[in-house]
Amino acid sequence: MLHSFTMNNFTTRFAPSPSGLLHRGHAFSALCAFEAAQKAGGRFTLRIEDIDTTRCKPAFEHAILEDLHWLGLSWEEPVRRQSEHLADYAKTLEQLRQMGVLYRCFLTRREVMADMVRAPHGAGEVYAGPDTPMSTDEEAERLAKGDAFAWRLSLRAAQEILGKKWHDLGFTEETATHNGKPAWIRAHPDQLGDVVLARKDIATSYHLAVTHDDAAQDITHIIRGQDLLQSTHVHVLLQALLNLPTPIYRHHRLITDDTGKRLATRDHATTLQSLRDEGMSAEDVRKTLLVK
Repeated sequence: MLHSFTMNNFTTRFAPSPSGLLHRGHAFSALCAFEAAQKAGGRFTLRIEDIDTTRCKPAFEHAILEDLHWLGLSWEEPVRRQSEHLADYAKTLEQLRQMGVLYRCFLTRREVMADMVRAPHGAGEVYAGPDTPMSTDEEAERLAKGDAFAWRLSLRAAQEILGKKWHDLGFTEETATHNGKPAWIRAHPDQLGDVVLARKDIATSYHLAVTHDDAAQDITHIIRGQDLLQSTHVHVLLQALLNLPTPIYRHHRLITDDTGKRLATRDHATTLQSLRDEGMSAEDVRKTLLVK
């Protein structure tokens, strides 16, 4: 059962996906979280986000653990692996379905993009859902045919359920300040539209799984890159719907290459493993991250 936490127990996490090798950007994020926990006398946990079974490989997970040990990090055992908790995510998804905030979306990616382009007033950057819900008969017909679908979160339904609480959604962001203190930022889930929370073949998504896991692991402080700041707005909404605590957030700067582009696995950023093979020490890597 998920439960609330007390903010005096500092607990954070590093949550890589084993779909490739770690690079300096990952190292910076892991070190930020680890050192914050050390400074607070708190807990540092490791979560392996491996719900993407087509891209995530055991070999990459092994390499991640090796790299983190090389950097001098240690964490609580056991390591949490999302692939071992799919049944838990399915229960959370069903909870949201029973609330009436989910709907099946049978559109292909191309059809979703076409709908976004047609959206008025520049709203086409996100998918805002259908103008009219699919009829029960048509949905049953599509299901009988075995058509692929995704479970999407209906922002309209969520807003109706939360009522006045919708305007109170927000989170504390430590990288933003107000009068010298961490700023409270109002959440705007509409920035991402009706996001996918699960698909026909797997009963979860990044948004659903991390929101569930952060509560299940009593995470009080989420320390991650600026590239995930927008996702936080959706996670805060899910926390409100599921009656889960909202952690304190810290979205740190991103590590970039010589051209100013964010390091990314898909762009074949130089890996920690290759730096180690070239003779760099963990301390050398730490120094480059501090001055970058």
